[in-house]
Amino acid sequence: MSNILGSATGRVVLGENLSILHDLPDECVDLIYVDPPFNTGKRQALRRIKTVRDSEGDRTGFQGQRYRTIKVGNTSYLDVFDDYLAFLEPRLEEFKRVLRTTGSLYFHVDYREVHYCKVLLDAIFGRECYLNEVIWAYDYGARTTKKWPPKHDNILVYVKDAERYFFDMDAVERIPYMAPGLVGPEKAARGKSPTDTWWNTIVPSNGKERTGYPTQKPLGILRRIVQASSPPGGIVADFFAGSGTAGAACLELHRKFLMVDNQLEAAQVMARRFAGQLEIEYVGFTPGEGQQPDALVGDSSAPASWDDTVDGQGDSDGTRQQALFADR
Repeated sequence: MSNILGSATGRVVLGENLSILHDLPDECVDLIYVDPPFNTGKRQALRRIKTVRDSEGDRTGFQGQRYRTIKVGNTSYLDVFDDYLAFLEPRLEEFKRVLRTTGSLYFHVDYREVHYCKVLLDAIFGRECYLNEVIWAYDYGARTTKKWPPKHDNILVYVKDAERYFFDMDAVERIPYMAPGLVGPEKAARGKSPTDTWWNTIVPSNGKERTGYPTQKPLGILRRIVQASSPPGGIVADFFAGSGTAGAACLELHRKFLMVDNQLEAAQVMARRFAGQLEIEYVGFTPGEGQQPDALVGDSSAPASWDDTVDGQGDSDGTRQQALFADR
């Protein structure tokens, strides 16, 4: 059985995911989670700010104190593809190839594209390998009055083999009953297993978990996925890794990980997030720099304050990808 990471705990790769997938051996990954661009047709942006006390400021804070907002920087990417399914199809085919027989794919998308993506996934994996549609519901942000406000994402779950896939509900953290008085004190204290509808807030703009990446997903969502669908010590991959939340969940839960993104900004965010962790390899870039020499481990300070704005992945030449995933 292939061990694509060798002795490393994790690997962060800056590069084009399809090229990197082509270099992976068959059946080498236990779990794939991906959160590809949603094809919203908009620029996804995150605005970095800081605030200073100012009696004439534009914000009101604790006990009525006034603060002035200072813009520090922006992070953004264009989320639009002329043919979204044609972009996804070769990657989905590679996902199926590199998954172990017991492996699963969690494909995270939104209401605009989920129906088309399910038809494509059915064709590649087979309808019999469709396991679930998980609904991640949240209650945050603006609310339209012209329709029911969309406040959920869709996560399609497929398995490589419908008879042999790994799934461990007992490993998943239990959640409180919504009406504990109806089930008795013993069951209420134990809690219940989650269903296919997950209520979880987005990452708060001032929370400790925040990395500053525009589409960062909550650690609680990825923790549940990794707990349920990967064995202890298994390998988890995310080929649109963004801020690396899947990797952070793996570090908590003693899994190995492969994080791939073609944006230098994302790679650097992951390097900051994993700084100080042992045995993590960085490939295609140097943490803290905009260059692409040999893999190094680096450190840098995470941004202190971020603020969401709703507005609306660059390629690597691939020259260092040839021998990244040989057994060692």
